Amino acid sequence: MPRVVLLGSSPSPDAVHGQSTPPSALTLPALPGCPTVIGKLHGQLSSLDSAPVTIARSGDAPAYRGFPGTIVETSDMAGDLRAVADAVEHATEDLLILPANSLIHDELIYQITKSKRGALALIVKEPREEDENGDAIVPDVPIEEAQPEIGDRTLEGFPVRVRASRSRVISVGSAYHAVTRPNAVLLGPLYLHQKHAATLAEVARELAEITHLFGPEDDLVQVLVLGLVRRGVSVGIRGRRDLFYRRVETREQADEAVAEMSTFNEDRARLNNAVKGADGFFTTYFVSTYSRFIARWAARRGLTPNQVTLISIALGVAAAACFATGARTGMVAGGILIYFAFVFDCVDGQVARYARKFGVLGAWLDATFDRFKEYVVFAGLAVGAAVSGVGDVWTLALIALGLQSIKHLLDFSFGAANRRKPPAVLPSMSLTASADTDLRVALEQRKIARSGGVSGLLKMWSNAGRYRAVHWARKMIVFPIGERFAAIAIVGAFFDARVTFLTLIIWGGIGATYSLTGRLMRSLV
Repeated sequence: MPRVVLLGSSPSPDAVHGQSTPPSALTLPALPGCPTVIGKLHGQLSSLDSAPVTIARSGDAPAYRGFPGTIVETSDMAGDLRAVADAVEHATEDLLILPANSLIHDELIYQITKSKRGALALIVKEPREEDENGDAIVPDVPIEEAQPEIGDRTLEGFPVRVRASRSRVISVGSAYHAVTRPNAVLLGPLYLHQKHAATLAEVARELAEITHLFGPEDDLVQVLVLGLVRRGVSVGIRGRRDLFYRRVETREQADEAVAEMSTFNEDRARLNNAVKGADGFFTTYFVSTYSRFIARWAARRGLTPNQVTLISIALGVAAAACFATGARTGMVAGGILIYFAFVFDCVDGQVARYARKFGVLGAWLDATFDRFKEYVVFAGLAVGAAVSGVGDVWTLALIALGLQSIKHLLDFSFGAANRRKPPAVLPSMSLTASADTDLRVALEQRKIARSGGVSGLLKMWSNAGRYRAVHWARKMIVFPIGERFAAIAIVGAFFDARVTFLTLIIWGGIGATYSLTGRLMRSLV
């Protein structure tokens, strides 16, 4: 579980709006129980951290008393930054840093905190044209023009530049620090892996020494992200998508935000997020379009992911038994059953993500019995071929089985080796430099250095994935499990076991060659 740090003091609401009540103390009468902003947030975060650290100005501290955790009182931004450094320096958990005046969906908190990125910031991208590198094609904008007005800050955020192709922030602005061609705005929440905690503490203390460069409109999360980016930490990006996030500072903004939040269907967003975003073509268009609704139905009736996995296994064994008859009706029935075995194979993961029920046993069962279903169907097809007089296809069955086994082994070993690969070192620059020129030059040089040889070919092929046809062709060529089960179901139902195995071997061989070539090339860079 992450360590939560709530920021209740940046920028000062008194300086912005002349009100005596801090934004987080505003009540939300439209919600059940009429909670305050901070009360609602504490309720949402209690399952993550029962004792969060809250950093607040001395005058605002009373608004945070009575809630679990520790309150650290400060007097200015320098004090805020030092308090952040003290709170995170020796953290042994991941960190969630969140403004205390945030209205946010539970699902968005969950999505942010389950990120596998070393650092992640919530942003909103501006709808601008991008070049082949994912950079915005816009004229240079001075920071004073890009900076939102203070009164609109909770709506607009803080100007940043992101590189879509790398899904990360490459420059952050402030009253002093300029951003060349900003193409997004930073909203507030920051999630950080514990390995970067010491870096964040060091950066926060350095920033505390230069707070005279910042303006009253500058924000604590904003300058922390600025420091991380300039220290070479890869800060990933995530948009709001179909979930709600907004920071409120006035009664009017709070009422507007609650009304707007009620227009979002959080359960639908949660259900959509239960579907893996990187699935293959067949799974995306012929399974996940409706399997998510089966998952929600199952989850609401108390079915566990492991129980759904058992249903999938039973359907797979039944499919093998039908194929083993060798009769045309058996082959058609087997094709239908193996399709639904795969549907429930997708449903078990979707139930786990929707109901948030994860376990080692479930992960092991899912990975192991995916292979079991596939191989028992191979056996069923081979037996059916012998029964129907098609001939001995056991050799083809063994070749198909061996090909898939080798492919799975290559995938597993490459993934394990890749996890041991040290992360790429990103360029860094001084925190006191007003322009991001040096950083942009370093990134440009890095891009040029990677544009030749094997790296250039890989980048060219990666960029080609922006075209929908190429994207799906790359997904299908590797012959993922969805396409394999679809091939077995369709070819088996319309032809025979021999044609089915030949299809598996030919397509599987092409996929294995493509994957092996790509992995060898990536191993060289």
